[in-house]
Amino acid sequence: MGFTKALGRAAFGGFFLYNGINHFRDSGNLEGYAASKGVECPPLAVKGSGALLIASGLSLMLGIRPRLGALGTVLFLGAVSPKMHDFWNQHDPAQKQNEMIHFSKNMALLGAAVALAGDIDCDAECSADSCAVERS
Repeated sequence: MGFTKALGRAAFGGFFLYNGINHFRDSGNLEGYAASKGVECPPLAVKGSGALLIASGLSLMLGIRPRLGALGTVLFLGAVSPKMHDFWNQHDPAQKQNEMIHFSKNMALLGAAVALAGDIDCDAECSADSCAVERS
């Protein structure tokens, strides 16, 4: 893997690792925010999504099953963004703009994760036999 790709994966994975750790360090505030958005069982949702973010971030940073790590971030962003950053339901202009910024950021991150999931070198992910099947 080239230096720039490794650097990009480290930065991208580090973002999700940091945010996953933050889900545990600041769980009280995040649980309150999740509850205000109508999330069922906020403690479980915050800690579960934090664990997913940590696993996905580490996977991307360390290059251990990075396709799976990228797919974990896709799952997180795709599920969480519409619920937590529902700008279309906001009436206050400032709140609407804030939610739109966060939703747009998450969609950009989602796009990067999808691209990364499809760009991982097959030889680093799977055995020669399963790669032959994938390449055909």
